[in-house]
Amino acid sequence: MQTAEPVVPEASVFEVEMAIGKVMRQKSPHIDQITSELIKAGSKTILSEIHKCINYLGNKKELPE
Repeated sequence: MQTAEPVVPEASVFEVEMAIGKVMRQKSPHIDQITSELIKAGSKTILSEIHKCINYLGNKKELPE
């Protein structure tokens, strides 16, 4: 199948988990008030939800505001 846009493969749960593990510990949260320590300490449920969000956004044509 040929498309005008490149096909981006979905991220695996393992890839998301590895990326989260590489996030540097930050002292201050960003505008969303979520610290990297909170994400790293999260359960498999949080990992699963982050994985879903990343793949959902990867399939969108535009980024949310």
